[in-house]
Amino acid sequence: MSTFFVTGTDTDVGKTFVACALLAAANQKGLTSAAVKPVAAGCEATPEGLRNDDALALQEAMSLPLSYEQINPITLEPAIAPHIAAARAGKNITVDRLVGFCRGVMMQRADFTLIEGAGGWRVPLNGRETLAELPKALNIPVILVVGMRLGCINHALLSAEAIHRDGLQIAGWVANRAEAEMSCYDENLASLKARLPFPCLGEIPNLPGATATEVSIHLDIDKLIDP
Repeated sequence: MSTFFVTGTDTDVGKTFVACALLAAANQKGLTSAAVKPVAAGCEATPEGLRNDDALALQEAMSLPLSYEQINPITLEPAIAPHIAAARAGKNITVDRLVGFCRGVMMQRADFTLIEGAGGWRVPLNGRETLAELPKALNIPVILVVGMRLGCINHALLSAEAIHRDGLQIAGWVANRAEAEMSCYDENLASLKARLPFPCLGEIPNLPGATATEVSIHLDIDKLIDP
């Protein structure tokens, strides 16, 4: 069994897009898969309760039939920083609570499990804790999604330094072309490959509207799977 925490170099870099493709790649290898997005801001009211598009996409991509509440236990309506949204809603988010939610899904013992963060590595949860403390508490490796756009080299290197400083292993990184046009794309990609000392799991071109299965062909998850 393999479990990874998916983080990004910033918000809107394609974490869910990549996570769904990783789940699809695992499914195609005959592995069971599961995912958790423990905290989601930007949820919409439905007859079933608050729902988040990213969490719904993960639910569709994974193979285990988990309930929405297992996948996304903390739902926040405004699309703002989680700690601000939680304070406005009168909710208290703690790392201990999130650990319990994640362990509940990990106990399903899927072959391949992803826990998706919110925003970047240092997103606050409350007045003293950040989301980075969740993978630290679970002691799981990290997959870094790099949004390929201006500034990505600095964002990627700083994120990698912070993850290593927190004592966690980076299992690999994915270059996601989040913008259709990027000046000097090849040069930026080469610079990242030269400076990030862990495997590149794939380069995803700009593919608006593509399915997780269509995106998965651009990824190589063999380095993530236990032999």
